Amino acid sequence: MSRSVRWRRLSLWTALVPVVALVAGLLFATSSRTALGTDLRAGESSQLPGLIQQRDADVARQQEELAQLQQQVQGLTDQAASRNGEVAAAQAEGAQGTTSAGLTALEGPGLSVTLDDAPPEPNGAQPGNVSPDNLVIHQSDVQGVVNAMWAAGADGVAIMGQRLIATSAVICVGNTLLLQGRTYSPPFVVTAVGNAAEMRQRLAASYEVQLLRAAVDQFGLTYQVADQRQVSLPAYEGPLDLQYASTAPTD
Repeated sequence: MSRSVRWRRLSLWTALVPVVALVAGLLFATSSRTALGTDLRAGESSQLPGLIQQRDADVARQQEELAQLQQQVQGLTDQAASRNGEVAAAQAEGAQGTTSAGLTALEGPGLSVTLDDAPPEPNGAQPGNVSPDNLVIHQSDVQGVVNAMWAAGADGVAIMGQRLIATSAVICVGNTLLLQGRTYSPPFVVTAVGNAAEMRQRLAASYEVQLLRAAVDQFGLTYQVADQRQVSLPAYEGPLDLQYASTAPTD
């Protein structure tokens, strides 16, 4: 090979090396920015627990801020009512509906219902030949219990110590319960203030609860009902704005 040919090849290689290095550097930088310090192959599932924890912390902080703002608003309202008769009258009228709206704490005799997933086998494995979907408490189970309590005329209902109001939504994500921005793991405890005998009758007549009791007998889920001499329900402290609504069509 002549010197001129070797020189041309060396010159070409010398020119390509910086280009290859630059492209490789861009690829590494792009991968780093995309991953944001995480494992690209792991997917979103590995980040889900951390996201849930972060969300719970954000909700707790926002609820604390909301409680402080509500206290400030109540204090200013009380000051205005002390100087203005119309404000005082409106405040008294509004206070009459706060109990039924769930905005004040409530105590009295009532009922509690505990719902839980089926326990695993002694070796930690799930029962064989059974769909995992049949071994967990579902949203319809919790909602069926709550609806039966309301239908029995309960004065107030709470899930996991959180007071329910007319706009509260019960949502299950996997085997966890999402309620007013917070997540809860089973067992789920539903408590209500009201006539325990009437609530028991409504629970027994509920179609959703009947399906749950069949699953209890077949798959070993937990459904326990207990009368309570004294139930203490906290006041609802979440947002009161209506986010979703629809109207029925008119003729």
